[in-house]
Amino acid sequence: MNSISPNLNIMIKACEKASKIIIRDFGEVENLQVAKKGPRDFVTKTDKRVEEILVEELTRAKKNYSFLTEETGKIDNNDKDKIWIIDPIDGTTNFLHGIPHFAISIALKIDDEIKSALIFDPIKNEIFFAEKNNGAYFNNHRMRVSNKRDIEDCLFSSSPEGLKIIYPSLNMRNSGCAALDLAYVGTGRLDGFFHNKINLWDIAAGLLIVSEAGGTTNDITKYDDNSIDVRAASSTIYAKMMEKLVNF
Repeated sequence: MNSISPNLNIMIKACEKASKIIIRDFGEVENLQVAKKGPRDFVTKTDKRVEEILVEELTRAKKNYSFLTEETGKIDNNDKDKIWIIDPIDGTTNFLHGIPHFAISIALKIDDEIKSALIFDPIKNEIFFAEKNNGAYFNNHRMRVSNKRDIEDCLFSSSPEGLKIIYPSLNMRNSGCAALDLAYVGTGRLDGFFHNKINLWDIAAGLLIVSEAGGTTNDITKYDDNSIDVRAASSTIYAKMMEKLVNF
């Protein structure tokens, strides 16, 4: 693989530190499932603590960069053209119910373009990352989207709304974690992903990963950050997927 940039190295180290909190608390959530109060408040605290660690670590390395995060929102620092986009736990509902399918997602946007992306699944110890014009990687190995051409052979993921409207036109899943859905499109585990009215921090990293893995994504720049209609698929199946989504 090509060498990792300093910015991506910073992102990896921040994720490694924050993931220790997630792994510890996920084990506790499984015990809290039987508690009367339930784990929701506990998970909210985990979300916030993980975000705090990520912001602290990234700021320590790049003190002037700004942020857009799920929990805090915008954090404007001196450099407003370089923005870390963070989702501390994408797939919080899965986390809440003790389902081991969630991830940390970090993207770096420079001059309105995503340049670096990282999605880390701490439970499975799977890391997906990409840099603009430098390819996409899964656990340090180059990754590519699937090359299927028959849409009947493909597997897609979406929101519950997408499943309701599109199924049974496509073979569908709803995993509850958009970041990993996009990472899986990048690795060929899934062939496409579509979701309406989603937040930028859920998909910023994943879109670059899909693109750098040879896939096709739609232009999200016309949308507000918290109301994006996203489409992503392997390049061989994207047009066929879009035909199925004409009313979605």
